[in-house]
Order: sequence, then C-alpha cells, then structure tokens
Amino acid sequence: MPGLEFKGKQHIYAHHLTVAYRPLVADLGRSVNPVAADDNLIIHGDNLHALKALVPRFAGRVKCIYIDPPYNNGNTSWVYNDNVSSPLMQGWLRQNSPIDKEDLERHDKWLCMMWPRLHLLKELLAENGAIFISINYNEQHHLRILMDEIFGEENLIADFPWQSRLSVSNDIDLSIQHEQVLAYARNRRHSNRRLRESNAARWYSEPSFAVFPKPLDPADYSNPDNDPRGLWKPDPFDAPHESESLTYAIVNPETGEEHWPPPGRQWRTLESN
Repeated sequence: MPGLEFKGKQHIYAHHLTVAYRPLVADLGRSVNPVAADDNLIIHGDNLHALKALVPRFAGRVKCIYIDPPYNNGNTSWVYNDNVSSPLMQGWLRQNSPIDKEDLERHDKWLCMMWPRLHLLKELLAENGAIFISINYNEQHHLRILMDEIFGEENLIADFPWQSRLSVSNDIDLSIQHEQVLAYARNRRHSNRRLRESNAARWYSEPSFAVFPKPLDPADYSNPDNDPRGLWKPDPFDAPHESESLTYAIVNPETGEEHWPPPGRQWRTLESN
C-alpha cells in the first residue's frame, strides 16, 4: 500500500513511543468526584501528553473517538511544539512559528503533528471501535492517506460531507458550505454486516436520526429461510450500464445453472469478489 512521505517523517515515525507516560492527577478544586478516575474525565494539558496518560488505563477500551484537529488553512495560526529529540527537527519547527500562510511547509508540520497522535488514538480504540475526524479541504486529502497508512485503508467506513454553514460568501468565486468527517474503524467487520432490526426500527421511527433519503421499514425484513443470523431483506445484485469486467456468469453450485445480468445491466462487483 502506498504511504505518504513528508518532511520530518523519519524523525517523528516512532515519537509516540518515546513520549513519557504521565499520571492523571485530579484537581480537587474542580473535580466533582476525584476518586472515580474511570468516570467522565476532562483533561487539561497538551493533547499528546493527555493521550499517553490515557493509554495505560484505556488502551483497547474506547469505542468512539471524535477529534477536531487544526484545519491548517493558514488563517488561524497554531504552534507545533512537540519535544522531538532531533536538533534539526527543533530548528525546523521554530521557523515560522506560529504556523500561518507564510510557512510554505505548514502541511509537513501538520502531518508531523498528527502522526503520533493518530497512533496513540489507534491504541485507545477497542476492536469494535471507530474514530471520526472533522477536517476541510486544506488537509482532507493528506489526512485520508495518513489514516490509510496508520489504520489501514480496509478500515475506512465513510467520508461524510456535512453542511457547516448556511450563509453564502460573496468574496470568492465558489462558496464552500460543507466540510468533511472521516470515519475509520479499528477493525472493520467484513462479514455479517447487515443492518440490525433494532437499527432499522430506529431509523424508521426517528426521522431526526435518519441518514437515508427513504427511512428503513422493519416490515421489509423477514426470514423465510430461517437464517440463524436473523431478519434480512433481498437486495438486487445488478446495476445500470454494461461493463465487460462486471458481466459474467454466476453459477448455482447445486444445479450448475448460469445466471447472467439482465440486458443493458451489469453485476455490482467484480467476479473475484
């Protein structure tokens, strides 16, 4: 799988391993229940240090992570001050700090900042956990490749566009009103991925929760063959258009009968899948 090369990567490649573990110390003046360290926590401090402090206690236990990193658009300056041991790296980071539009290497510095944090976040995720990351077009393409390299491209769940504003800008040629949310699983399921009956019922009964143009109706699901996995719904395997690579015979293993897509249509996936 191709990776993403950027300036400083060799210096921060294993930086998440060298960051010292730090204890979580309760602030008795602010804590509601300072003895319940496994309860809801608000941590004040550098986020890299906070993540490393969480790893010993929560590694492999977190089911959902949401982060909102700097968008690095050059309009809002930010400082990258991780204590990387390399003197060359330290000298480079001091240039154009805070990082703004004048720093032509701001994308490299942003990637150096994200790399160790994403590795620690991956350690925190449970096997059935997922991470959601808000981003916009400035770094979305870089982040996607970075996530593919760290989490594995097979664990991409979706790239959600979301409408971040309603107003229209008149100072640019194209008014961009959406941003992105990248979603990756720790270990995405590749079998038995059908929607559960309870989820279908919730989508159907709660319009505010619906993410499909047409809500799912539990009445569409049944189990005529007594499948032990539960209710299911038939879904056509053919699609519009006609491609040679997607036009092949599906052979019934019991009768040997061949099934081809209808005229003018094709199967949804390649034969090897």
